[in-house]
Formats: sequence, C-alpha cells, structure tokens
Amino acid sequence: MENLTLVFLVALVGGLGLQLWLGMRQSAHIRAHRAAVPDAFADRIPLPDHQKAADYSLAGLRLNRWDLLLSAAVALAWTLGGGIDLLSGLVAQLTEAPLWAGVLLVLGVILIGSLVELPLSIWRTFGIETRYGFNRTTPVRFAVDRVLGLVLTLLLGVPLLGAILWLMQSAGSGWWLWAWLLWMGFTLLLTWAYPIWIAPLFNKFKPLDDDALRQRLETLLQRCGFRSNGMFVMDGSSRSSHGNAYFTGFGANKRIVFFDTLLDGLDAAEVEAVLAHELGHFKRRHVVKMLLLSAVMSLLGLALLGWLTGQPWFYSGLGVDRVSDGAALALFLLVLPVFTVFVSPLMAMFSRRHEFEADDFAAEQTDPRDLVSGLIKMYRDNASTLTPDPLYSAFYHSHPPAPVRIAHLSARMST
Repeated sequence: MENLTLVFLVALVGGLGLQLWLGMRQSAHIRAHRAAVPDAFADRIPLPDHQKAADYSLAGLRLNRWDLLLSAAVALAWTLGGGIDLLSGLVAQLTEAPLWAGVLLVLGVILIGSLVELPLSIWRTFGIETRYGFNRTTPVRFAVDRVLGLVLTLLLGVPLLGAILWLMQSAGSGWWLWAWLLWMGFTLLLTWAYPIWIAPLFNKFKPLDDDALRQRLETLLQRCGFRSNGMFVMDGSSRSSHGNAYFTGFGANKRIVFFDTLLDGLDAAEVEAVLAHELGHFKRRHVVKMLLLSAVMSLLGLALLGWLTGQPWFYSGLGVDRVSDGAALALFLLVLPVFTVFVSPLMAMFSRRHEFEADDFAAEQTDPRDLVSGLIKMYRDNASTLTPDPLYSAFYHSHPPAPVRIAHLSARMST
C-alpha cells in the first residue's frame, strides 16, 4: 500500500469518526437540556418551542450522519474504488479530445455526486422540514429549482472548466497562477451578477414598500455611510418559513435583501438592528477580509494541485491509472474536503469573531435590546437550538451559540 493511500484512508476514517463523534456529543447535549428553557430565554421562548427546536436539531443530526457516511463512501468509490478510471474509460469512447474529455469527466463526477445526494435532499425538504412546519415548497418547484441549478452549472461550469483545463495543457508549469487569476475574476463577476441575473431565476424580489420602515432604514444607511442599489423583499415564504436577511453583490450592484418571513416576524426597531448588524460586516471590512482569505486559500490550493499533477504517486496512490489533467482536477476536488475538515474550526473561529464585531457595531448604531429581541425571535421562529454542545459549536458553527451571543449583547447593554 502506497504512502498516499494510507494517508488518505487515515484522514478519511479519522475525519469521519471525528464528525460522527461530534454529532453524538451534540445530540446528547441537546437531549440533556431539552426539558427546560435556558434561563436567558425563559421569559421569551415557551417550553414547547424550545422542545420543538431540540427535536428539529436532533432530526437534522440523524440525517447528517447518513450524509457523512454517504460522502465517505462516494469518495472511496471514486478514488480507490476505481470510479474515476471507469468514468474516464466511458468518456474516452465519446471523445478523443483531451480538453473535452477532461470537461466531461469533471462534470460527470460533480453531477453524479449531486444525483447520489438527491434522496437525502428530498428527505430533508419533504421529510424533516415538512414535519416541523417549515417547508412550503412543492415537488414541482423543487424539481424546477434542481433543473435550473443544472442548467446554470452547465452554462457557467463548462466554460470555466474548459478554460482551466486549457491552461493546464497549454500554460506550462505556471498554469496554476493563471488559473487562479481566472478563478478570482470569475468569482468577482459572479458576485456582481448574482443579484440581477441569477437570484431572480429562483425568487421574486420587490422593493421594500413599507414607507415608514424604508425611511428608518435609509436613515441608518446614511448614518453609516453605506450606499446600496436598493432594499428588496424576497419571497422566501414560497419555499420555507425560515427568515433571514443578507447583502448581495458589490459596487453599484449592492443590494439589501429581507426575507418576507423575517419582516413578518420582527418589528421595525428589530429589523433596523438586524440591518445594523449586517452593515457591521461591511464597516469592519469582513467581506474584504474573507475575500482576501479565500483568494489566498485558492492560490495555495491551485499551487498544490500544480505540483501534484506532476507526481505519479498522486494518481496511483488514489486508485487512478488513467492519468490526465481532468483526472487530476477531479481527484483534487474529491480529496481536498477529506483533509480540510480538520481546519474547519479555524474558519469557524474567524467567522464567529466577525459576528461579535458586527454585533458590537449594531449595538453602537441601534439599541442593543432591539437586536437581542430580534435574535431571540429568529431563534424561536427558525427553531434554532439554544443548547448546543460547546465543542460541536466550536467546530461547525459560523455564528456564536445563542446563549453566548445574547450574553455578549447583554454585557453591552449594561455598559
């Protein structure tokens, strides 16, 4: 057994075991605290709502176990199981052009993986989400969303894959640097185009028509020195009763988007506080910092791939005999998540730090009590667990746990 084979298997089994163990800790912690609402929320969240959130979280964790096992099995099947070699042979019967063979191979791996995971996605939507009263989508809408996603994948993915594989074949040993520049340009273009060209394919957006609320929010934007291309309400209720708000786009295409379910659940002061939190991410330059971090990580990843493509053991150690640029790219996409799972706590830590900073900004611009009350309503309406396991949360959660976040804001209120 080659060294890379052993390293890959140890990382795969170790990562899977770690994630399953963390899930067991989370389940046990939630069950242990299901019988009583935490003191910080006792006067605002009824016990039945707390227990619903606990049961909803437990159902998601059970499904996640199957997702983890399936992902590990798929990674093994494609690599040591000979799946990439098998698909490469089938593609070779369709075309002799190395470029198109590589595009078909990588797309095949991505699309087959999506097809394999489809039953779990269906169960999550029409099983768990429906059981707990969140799902509002229909089978037809679900199918249309998947078809639209497939069409976008082909329209955007084929040119991008073709360009990267062409660079791998034609740009010499430094192809990865040109590929990185292409990737960053594609990312920025997609971010710019998303609010105008892509998001409307899936949802309806209309300008915020509540005059009093709009004037209140515009005053906040002016006070914070933020310019956007408008505030819009999205028909999130057409698919789910979960509520949220977000910024999208950049430059002249920046938009503020509220789910209609969020506006239905919060009062004007709470909506303003939630918007102030989102503004905090921009004012503290979190978007720029995360974009720079993503750029560095993608540069390092492509540099690593550039080196690995010239190493015979990279292919043989992962069960691939048909060496090609397409096989190298497919292998890298499959194997990278096996190793990055161990650094996910670092990314989560950075994200939680940004959330605290955004909360601090919101507390400076609005009454922190409004943000606290708005968050508690969102925890209740979205059935977010109030009692996560600290270690599980540190590993997975991009936002601080509910008790920690509310305690942080409460300390701001007292000062």
